[in-house]
Amino acid sequence: MANALYTKYKETLLGAGGINLSSDTIKVALVAAGYAANIGTDQFFSAVGANVVGTPQQINSPTITGGVFNGNGVTFTAVTGSQVTQLVIYKDTGTAGTSPLIALDVTASSGLPVTPNGGNITITWDTGASKIFAL
Repeated sequence: MANALYTKYKETLLGAGGINLSSDTIKVALVAAGYAANIGTDQFFSAVGANVVGTPQQINSPTITGGVFNGNGVTFTAVTGSQVTQLVIYKDTGTAGTSPLIALDVTASSGLPVTPNGGNITITWDTGASKIFAL
């Protein structure tokens, strides 16, 4: 599967809104291959289920410029568990069942796949034109 914005997020952008990438708590999760993303129907972080590896991290210092979303890189500390094959970006409401999914990243440019070994995993976003993602 390619990198993608979740369809339900696109519907939110075109509809009533509800996600502010600049001021809401936006997080990224390391996710194992067991999560078979359905870009068209997956809506909330609860869809990822038990496939989260480590503890999701907040994307700090978010920016939106020219249709491009960017933010500081993130470090997951002392990660153990299954091989990570994808990153899931979502708005954290504090409850997985109401935390909207935003984007899926499966590219090798993110250092994927990676097998946790108890050390840190650092994600540095693309330094090209697309950063975290671009519309």
